[in-house]
Amino acid sequence: MAPPKSRNPGYSRKAQFSLFTGYVAAGLGALVGGLVLIVALVNPGTFSGTRGLASDVARPIGEIGAEGRVGAQGLFGAIAGYFEAGSKNARLKEENEIARVRLAEAQAVKAENARLKALLGLQEDEVKPVTVARLIGSTSASTRRFAFLSVGRAQGVHPGMPVRSPHGLVGRVLEAGTHSARVLLLTDSESLVPVRRAQDDVVAFAEGRADGTLRLRLVNLGINPMKRGDVFVTSGAGGLYRPGIAVAIVDKVTRDGGIARVLSDPAATDFVVVDPIWQPKAREIVNGPREPLAE
Repeated sequence: MAPPKSRNPGYSRKAQFSLFTGYVAAGLGALVGGLVLIVALVNPGTFSGTRGLASDVARPIGEIGAEGRVGAQGLFGAIAGYFEAGSKNARLKEENEIARVRLAEAQAVKAENARLKALLGLQEDEVKPVTVARLIGSTSASTRRFAFLSVGRAQGVHPGMPVRSPHGLVGRVLEAGTHSARVLLLTDSESLVPVRRAQDDVVAFAEGRADGTLRLRLVNLGINPMKRGDVFVTSGAGGLYRPGIAVAIVDKVTRDGGIARVLSDPAATDFVVVDPIWQPKAREIVNGPREPLAE
């Protein structure tokens, strides 16, 4: 049976007393709340101590909640990182490959700048070069050793002119077209260059061996003064090459001279300088097949 809607206590003193007590408590609560509100508005700092005490009491509970929250975030972050590790790893690998390519390109540009600066140094020499050219090709497997230049007679290039790089002598112009030229390299079997040891007057002839090396034959036979590591330069004899151009370094000493390694490798050379003939009136070319020189 449902309780009656009327809450009239009737003649029960206990019920009447309970109802009266509730009303009194509610009134006192409202009065205390109003007083507290008025005091807080008039003097906000009155309950600061009470608030601080309540904050101190609640601090351990707050720390526990904060630790739980941070731990939950770390757990969810670890789970998310586990599932995203594959894609992140792939992205990092791609970025690493791109960085390596950029680094290689920067190193290539740096090396190119160094070579161009070396060529500028050659142009500032006391001998004014005829032209600067790109070495566009060379033979390495044939018994004959030639190189090809991107300049020719239109740029003032003629047969007999020395060709050198920042490292030393490369060879001499053998044939010249309108816009291209063929160079007889030092290592060709028909190449012959008068040389001397850089630190003294030990003279020799540098002959090409068609295998990438030179044979140094002493002019004055007797006790061989050559040593491994000696550097030989052009002597200026014959009037074709000016004196002092680096040619080769001794790698092995023989009975009548030595086997030398060319200092200027055409395979590692991009740009070269074409010099004028040291003595234009000279007609005796001792370097390979004889050809008429350009006036």
